[in-house]
Amino acid sequence: QVQLVESGGGLVQAGGSLRLSCAASGRTFSRFVVGWFRQAPGKEREFVAAIRWSGDSTYYADSVKGRFTISRDNAKNSVYLQMNSLKPEDTAVYYCALRTGSSRITTMTNEYDYWGQGTQVTVSS
Repeated sequence: QVQLVESGGGLVQAGGSLRLSCAASGRTFSRFVVGWFRQAPGKEREFVAAIRWSGDSTYYADSVKGRFTISRDNAKNSVYLQMNSLKPEDTAVYYCALRTGSSRITTMTNEYDYWGQGTQVTVSS
């Protein structure tokens, strides 16, 4: 079993920055892709960014490209999402997710096997 715990959310003014963390524990030999998703009230969960656990490939949603950066620290079993130039429309609960069955990055929520509990990000205008 794998456990994912997000942290780092909070309230920030537009134009500000936050760094989200996702710490993974449990089975460590079957990690392939970690993704960040977000869900705003009344909206579906949407893809934000993903990284292969090997670190050799990343992918971003167009809405965050150039503002957000995903990275990982294997020694700490953690993945990070650095969010800069935040906008009010970035307000959402942010989730990290782990895909264990394939090393192919995907934006589809149903292709990720484990999910964290989420962390709230609120950007004020």
